[in-house]
Amino acid sequence: MRNASLFDLAGRKALVTGASRGIGRSIAEALSAAGADVAVTARSPASLEDTAASIRAAGGIVHPVTLDVTDVARCRAATGEAADLLGGLDILVNNAGMEEVRPSLDVDEALWDRILDTNLKGSFFCAQAAARRMSADGKPGVIINLCSLTSEVGIPTAVPYGSSKSGLLGMTRALAAEWASLGIRVNAIVPGYFRTAMTEIFYDSDAWQQAMLARIPQRRFGDLADLHGVAVFLASDAAAYITGQAIPVDGGYLASI
Repeated sequence: MRNASLFDLAGRKALVTGASRGIGRSIAEALSAAGADVAVTARSPASLEDTAASIRAAGGIVHPVTLDVTDVARCRAATGEAADLLGGLDILVNNAGMEEVRPSLDVDEALWDRILDTNLKGSFFCAQAAARRMSADGKPGVIINLCSLTSEVGIPTAVPYGSSKSGLLGMTRALAAEWASLGIRVNAIVPGYFRTAMTEIFYDSDAWQQAMLARIPQRRFGDLADLHGVAVFLASDAAAYITGQAIPVDGGYLASI
């Protein structure tokens, strides 16, 4: 029973950005199932209805909060709003992100700014706002950043996205080193190939699917449930001495290249 309690998030307060669908929604549901009260964000309240309904149906406490992470002032305000609704803030999951496949010679400034502002800039200012709240409350905290395989390897036609996610990995390590004195742990999850609305364009090609499966030692794509354990682990006391780390959940992809 003592070991099981290490993973218990009862009484913890968690904020998950980009939680209307896909990985963000799945992680919010997993944290709730482990006992946390959660606030979930997306750019429009309507897009959060399914996530909130799913968590409530399972008996969880959830608060939808509107947030476009490219708006720095709103990052600060929404983090404070979520913390007030929850009665504190112990966990932030920086999941909000976007990707657009485009040959590098065709990337314009608008696309570059849109991807970097969402994936990197927004994550930093949400983390900063969360750390300020955690520090002001005098409580330890956890920040989990959703990185990518492109944090570790170069992927053609994904240069802005890869740049943002490589930056996010560097940010994870730097903040972990700086904020350890505040009692805040900062880690990253590195998902492999998961089929979501954002990545659906790739899975339309059978040839692409077969080529990718041949490079994944487990010979399957990730299921969103495969992310639940690592998210709960990093958020929990079981990971109390882990910070500045990036954990791949990729079926062995990175280990095999």
